[in-house]
Amino acid sequence: MSVLQTLQERSNNTCELCTSKEGLTQYTLPPSLNESVDNSVLVCKTCLDQIEGNTDMDPNHWRCLNDCMWNEHVAVQILSWRMLQRLRNEGWPKDLLDMMYLDDEALALARATGEHEDEANKIIHRDSNGVILDNGDSVVLIKDLKVKGSSMVAKQGTAVRNIRLDHENAEYIEGKVDGQNIVIITKYVKKT
Repeated sequence: MSVLQTLQERSNNTCELCTSKEGLTQYTLPPSLNESVDNSVLVCKTCLDQIEGNTDMDPNHWRCLNDCMWNEHVAVQILSWRMLQRLRNEGWPKDLLDMMYLDDEALALARATGEHEDEANKIIHRDSNGVILDNGDSVVLIKDLKVKGSSMVAKQGTAVRNIRLDHENAEYIEGKVDGQNIVIITKYVKKT
């Protein structure tokens, strides 16, 4: 059974956040590189567009977090925590965050994207031209890079899709090159 099918079964074909039944899709929590049931959530298009920043946040839509933050699945709890962090200036999300409990491992995963950081303290990743990089972006290598610990050389012009940001260092991103996960220095990539 695929990850998507498992998510559909566990959620009864509803968005695990707002319970909508329309436009459902699998969302893998960043910075995860591998899709699994443990790090994925079934979400509707409305939730996905706001999660990925494609549309403006509608605080009233996210009143559903009051219920889904108690979900038995850790991935749903983590995504709920992240969305509450984004909305914390609204007032009511702060109260929910005060009630919410995540164990140490889940909290570390929830904080991996820096949602809890103030904008002034967030680490910003930029490519060789100064363009801001985000999780899920595609980049192209602008130089041949030797991969430490292997004999592999990542060639100039290689496209790296679905990158993940290192939230501790603004100079590092992660991505797959020739099927191998590698860390890449941002000054050697250009956003596509």
